[in-house]
Amino acid sequence: MFETIKKVAFTGMGVAAITREKVEELAKELISKGKLTEQEGEKLLKEMISRAEESKAALKLQTEKIVTATLSKVPLAKEEDIKELRSEIEKLRKELEAIKAQTPDSSS
Repeated sequence: MFETIKKVAFTGMGVAAITREKVEELAKELISKGKLTEQEGEKLLKEMISRAEESKAALKLQTEKIVTATLSKVPLAKEEDIKELRSEIEKLRKELEAIKAQTPDSSS
């Protein structure tokens, strides 16, 4: 009976979307109706929270992979690219200033 209730609860609630309060509510309700003992209720609570955390972690990892894959296809400058360009611009500025310093002023 406990395993059947557990399976129905996992299926019906969508493990990744479970909040601790909802799980506690469900366990208390099942205990009060005599469908579960206190021990079974505690076990159900722990298992559902554990599965919810596992699902959240898996969802986070999957989301990160999708975002990374998507961003790799978009032509965006990475931080190291921007730093390299800034460095090159600074080098060119210095070279330009050196050239200007060596060239006599054409306005005089």
